[in-house]
Amino acid sequence: MEIAMVEIPKEVQDFIPGKLAWVATASSEGEPNVTPKGSLKLLDSQHILFADIFSLKTRKNLIENNKIAVTIADVSNGKGYQLKGTAEVLDSGRLYEATCWQVKELYKGLPTPHAVVKITVESVFDQSAGTEPGKQIA
Repeated sequence: MEIAMVEIPKEVQDFIPGKLAWVATASSEGEPNVTPKGSLKLLDSQHILFADIFSLKTRKNLIENNKIAVTIADVSNGKGYQLKGTAEVLDSGRLYEATCWQVKELYKGLPTPHAVVKITVESVFDQSAGTEPGKQIA
């Protein structure tokens, strides 16, 4: 089955760096899980990723059900975005190795990631305070 990717709007791409993200997954039985991620980054205009360092429930859920939602917000200015898509859990390969190296360099003392979660973005929503919260923008 082919995934319908979207281009992440430039304003969202510029917003992502340095923000704490909240990642939502669900098990195959529908049991929800939400967890913060400090390693979220833009991979390219259609993909984001995060390092799975302490994410046992998230990883288990994504193996059972690869749908995911990621919300990034800046409470100081009321801006936020939600990106929804399909996740791929990678525990080897070039992207995994590069991310492990970045985690080691940027976050001294953290363990090596169990995996990297690469997300193909399928929709983007504006979650900012204002007149159209929840509006789909991609």
